[in-house]
Amino acid sequence: MTCRSAPAVLPPSLRGWLGLIAALAALVVVLLGVRYAGDSGPGTVDARILASVDGVRPPWRQVALAADFLGEPVGAVTLVVAVVTGCLLLRRPRAAVLVVAGAGTAVGTATLLKSLVGRTIHGGNLSYPSGHTAFLTALALVVALLATGRLGLGRTAGTSLVLAAALVAGAVMGWAEVALGAHYPTDALGGWCTALAVTPATAWLVDRTADRPAYRTADAGRRERR
Repeated sequence: MTCRSAPAVLPPSLRGWLGLIAALAALVVVLLGVRYAGDSGPGTVDARILASVDGVRPPWRQVALAADFLGEPVGAVTLVVAVVTGCLLLRRPRAAVLVVAGAGTAVGTATLLKSLVGRTIHGGNLSYPSGHTAFLTALALVVALLATGRLGLGRTAGTSLVLAAALVAGAVMGWAEVALGAHYPTDALGGWCTALAVTPATAWLVDRTADRPAYRTADAGRRERR
């Protein structure tokens, strides 16, 4: 009896590189969190970036508002439902699980870190790390991982695609949050790194959890034949 499991959502060829990137991203999240814990104002780097980005005018303000909407509850749920539907149409239920788990874990981690770090903006709003940036980056990472597996990309091409997707999504949402004055630039960086840290780990857990029943079935079949 042969047991064929669904394709892994974290391609084996990418595990090593993404594991290293996730560890480095987690380190950045911790270092920034320690540096800005309890702060209520921009750091030196933040101030320099804010001078050129903050307070954008139309039509770029409308672009920033549209990007920001994708991180709001209605926009985020719409995006997740659309991607999950696509996964189910492609008969990839494991991928659909990762879409929900990956986005949820990134946002949940960002929310927890906000309470732990306690950095504020505009008189008391918790700001580090940016949950909007973490969400869109995590969703982009998940979609890129699924594309890598479906296209059968190797380690170099697959890693490049995943990182490019994360960079574009993080840059767009990070810019929007800073331009609208909702976050400091280092908040956006923290949100981006949060997604890079937790999404590969979530994908690995989804694979491990989904494959476990298959391994048990295969083991049971071998014992029966004996």
